[in-house]
Amino acid sequence: MFRVQTLNNIADVGLAQLPSSSYQIGSNVDDPQVLLVRSASLHGKPIPASVRAVGRAGAGVNNIPIPEFTARGIPVFNTPGANANAVKELVIAGLIIACRQIPAAWDFARKLEGDDAALNKAVEAGKKDFAGIELPGRTLAVLGLGAIGRLVGNTGVALGMQVVGFDPGLTVEGAWQLAPSIRRARSLDEAIAGADFVTVHVPLSAATKNLINAERLATLKPGAAVLNFAREGIVDEAAMVAALDAGRARAYVSDFPTNLTKDHPKCVTLPHLGASTAEAEDNCAVLVVAQIRDFLENGNIRNSVNFPEISAPRRTAHRVAITHDNVPNMLGQISDAIGRAGINIEDLANGSRDSVAYTLIDLGGPLPETVLAALRGIKGVSRVEML
Repeated sequence: MFRVQTLNNIADVGLAQLPSSSYQIGSNVDDPQVLLVRSASLHGKPIPASVRAVGRAGAGVNNIPIPEFTARGIPVFNTPGANANAVKELVIAGLIIACRQIPAAWDFARKLEGDDAALNKAVEAGKKDFAGIELPGRTLAVLGLGAIGRLVGNTGVALGMQVVGFDPGLTVEGAWQLAPSIRRARSLDEAIAGADFVTVHVPLSAATKNLINAERLATLKPGAAVLNFAREGIVDEAAMVAALDAGRARAYVSDFPTNLTKDHPKCVTLPHLGASTAEAEDNCAVLVVAQIRDFLENGNIRNSVNFPEISAPRRTAHRVAITHDNVPNMLGQISDAIGRAGINIEDLANGSRDSVAYTLIDLGGPLPETVLAALRGIKGVSRVEML
C-alpha cells in the first residue's frame, strides 16, 4: 500500500488516478512515501524518513528546500506547462490593462453621481484622462521562453506585436514551438532595449533577483510597461516605482501585491491569480499524480527539478531503482553486487544531474535482502528500492 500525504487541496480529478486498492491518500496519512503540495511551505518542516518523493502541483518550487531533499536522495517533481495557458491569458489581460487604463477608468465610472444625463456629461468630460494605446506594432520583450513564455510570445504575434525573446536555456524543442517571426535576442539587455512592454517568465533565484533593475528600466522606451506574473522579487519594485513617478514608465502590472505597489496609481496588482483557474488546478493535479504514480510503481522520473530525467519501459517484473553519487565506477560496483548473487541484468538505464545519479535496472529475478543490503552499503549510494 503506497502512502500519499496531501499538504494542500489537490484536485480530485488527479487523485482519482490513484487506485484505492493500492494507495492510501489524505492529509493525515502516517509515514508517507510521497508529499503532494501546492503552496504549503516545507522549509524548516520535519520531513519523515519514509518520504521517497515530493510532488508540487505547479511549476515554481520556492516553497520546497531542494538541496535538503537532493541530499536525502528524494526527487522533487513539478508540473511545467500544466498551468501555462491560465497564466498566458492573465498576461494578455495585463497587456490590455496596461494599454487602456481599465482599472482607473472603472474606478472613475463607479464613483460617478447624479442622474444619467449628469453621468453622460461627466463621462464625456473625463474620458480623455484614460486615453490608451493599441497593441499592434508595439514591441513585446518576453524574458524566459519556457512553456508560459512561448505561449505569451506566440499570442503577442497573433495580436500583431513585434515580439523579441530571450532565454539562454532555450531548447531546440522549445524553439520549434515559437512563432517564426519571434526574434531571439542575444542578451537580456538587447531584448528589453527599446521595448514597449516587458514580461518576465523566469523562476526566482539568486541570478534573477531584481533582474529588472534601475539600469535596465532606464533602457526601456519612454512610456513602456512592465508585467510580472512570474515571482515577486524578479522586478526591483523600488526602481520600478521610481521610473513610474518620473514618467519614464507607463505602468507596472504584477500578480504580487506589496505595500509599495498595491496603492500606487500606475500599478495594478492582482492576488496571485496566474494559475487560479479550475482547468489549471485540474491539469496540475493530473500531471503531478501521473508522475508520482509512475515513479512509485516503475521508478521512472519525469519533470523532476533535482533528478535526471529517466523513463524506461519495464522489460521484466523485477526492477531496482538506485540513487547514488555521480562518481566513477558506481555502475561497476552495482553490477558486481548483483552479478555475485547470480541475478541477470536484463536492461539498465542510467542518468545524472549535477552530483546526483540515478539507475534503473530490470532483473531476471528478485534481489535477495542480502544483495539489497550490499547495494545500500556501497559508498555513495543514498537509496535503493525494489519495485
